[in-house]
Amino acid sequence: MGNTLKKITPGGGTDEKKTNDLNSIINESYEKHFGAPDSPKSVNEADFYRAVCEIVEEMNKRRNNTQFCVPSEEILSKAFNENHIKKDRKLTQEEFGKILQQVIKETGFSGVGAKDTLIYIFGVPLTALFIKQAVMPHAIKNDYFIPGITSATVFVLAKLNKI
Repeated sequence: MGNTLKKITPGGGTDEKKTNDLNSIINESYEKHFGAPDSPKSVNEADFYRAVCEIVEEMNKRRNNTQFCVPSEEILSKAFNENHIKKDRKLTQEEFGKILQQVIKETGFSGVGAKDTLIYIFGVPLTALFIKQAVMPHAIKNDYFIPGITSATVFVLAKLNKI
């Protein structure tokens, strides 16, 4: 189940901690909704859709830089019906994982975090350049100032886990 999650995490999925975090979210949600002893034997699509929405919400909460999209009803219904073959039985953890993999592949994630990062990487140096030009235009050459401010911005974003 984690292989798909590795592929969709930023940076090519090399960060095992992020993948393990996503797996723990999925496992916690499965236990909460379908794995409990008092959970119903059969699962309907409405209950499953609610569980997926809660997973997406928790992923977005824990991963500030990537915003996963809530899947459409059609995508979710298609994935649910393709992978939950025995309708009269409880949803297994393997089926749950396969459904989520398919849904995340098809839905993807929005670039909200990427847009913010691009605004910071280009906006901060540009703003600093305008301020520098107004206050002290000849103190530091622009050839050194712009790359320095850009590097500092990237450094701060990296320290804040935004990139």
